[in-house]
Amino acid sequence: MADIKIEEIKKLKELSGVGLTDAKKALVEADGDFDKALKAMREKGLTKAEKRGDRETRSGLVEAYVHDGRIGALVELNCETDFVAKTEDFKTLAHYLAMQVASMNPVYAQEKDIPADILAEKRKEFEDKLKDDKKPAEVKAKIVEGQIKKYFADKVLYFQAYILDDSKTVEGLIKEYIAKTGENISLRQFKRLELGVVE
Repeated sequence: MADIKIEEIKKLKELSGVGLTDAKKALVEADGDFDKALKAMREKGLTKAEKRGDRETRSGLVEAYVHDGRIGALVELNCETDFVAKTEDFKTLAHYLAMQVASMNPVYAQEKDIPADILAEKRKEFEDKLKDDKKPAEVKAKIVEGQIKKYFADKVLYFQAYILDDSKTVEGLIKEYIAKTGENISLRQFKRLELGVVE
């Protein structure tokens, strides 16, 4: 068995977001090869993209995409460090997201960006449609949540099907890059312009 150093276990723990035990196990399985262990953990999906969701994103970049001189999009994509902001992976993701905005014209970036009054109005509308229904309250509540999600599916960028691979959402795509870079990534804002259209 390879001699596993505690420093390497700690480093793998930090990069992958898993516990010390899982980090040590991965290193043992990889015969002490750090890169192999990290790769194996990422492939198994052990990197906890969700855990990184609370970490602050103060670095990043603004990316522009213009299609045929008629439609353009600007996105502000954020990450935790300048180091990641300068990587090709991060720039590629920013480009894909700008293309998505230009193509799909979302209204909001994330669910949290939907104004509370608009969300409340839609919820009331769907609840009113079900008020005479004899289903139990908890079933109705689930139906309403499903209808809200469906209504905002094409309006919220994170909910949209990714244009280059509709088997995943934009949020799923971003999570893949969170796992790849090891940092939290979030799209803060975007702007879309279309020739002759004033919003």
